[in-house]
Amino acid sequence: MRVISGAFRGLRLTAVAGNQTRPTADKVKESMFNMLGPYFDGGQALDLYAGTGALGIEAVSRGMVHATLVDRQYAAIKTIKTNLALTKQ
Repeated sequence: MRVISGAFRGLRLTAVAGNQTRPTADKVKESMFNMLGPYFDGGQALDLYAGTGALGIEAVSRGMVHATLVDRQYAAIKTIKTNLALTKQ
């Protein structure tokens, strides 16, 4: 799992342990962001059931100013924090 485009392009993200979380496939993510791309300059994103945080991180990577990531699983929240830390290196 990786960030496809933008400032964090190529960044490899950590997956949530176990099988309760199913990350969005890279091809699906790429298609979705290619359709939404023109609306990204300066906007905000809301990633509900964020899992790994990949969609929110991808949105910020492509130009969103802010992304709110929401999940209720403790393992997912830990993974989101780990993945966000990778963006600051």
